[in-house]
Amino acid sequence: MATAYDVMHDLADRLSNRVQLTTNGLKVYLEAVESAFNLDIDYAMLQKVYGTDPQAEKRYSPAKILSSTTEVITGEPNRKHISTSYVGRQNLTMRMSMRRFTRLTNGFSKKLANHAAAVALHFM
Repeated sequence: MATAYDVMHDLADRLSNRVQLTTNGLKVYLEAVESAFNLDIDYAMLQKVYGTDPQAEKRYSPAKILSSTTEVITGEPNRKHISTSYVGRQNLTMRMSMRRFTRLTNGFSKKLANHAAAVALHFM
């Protein structure tokens, strides 16, 4: 809960215009977004339900999306832009391009300061 509040307040402090935000179904975001933005945001929540595909290989197959629902929380978000795909892609790119996020390698960060510096370099 505290991390969600910190992230949302940091985001609100960095933005000068009204934005559209989409989060996953984690309930802590509801209070964190309201606390940080009040009603000055177009906010929607996207919930995906995952399950296993009986036809898929068992060991390496990712879960399949069985259904998804969107819910407008605040404002008037554009329904065609309600998506968590961009942040999902960014997280995958970061994990795949920085060995700091992989345990049991010589690039694994043992100190938080080193890890923060590596992430900052990645984004620069």
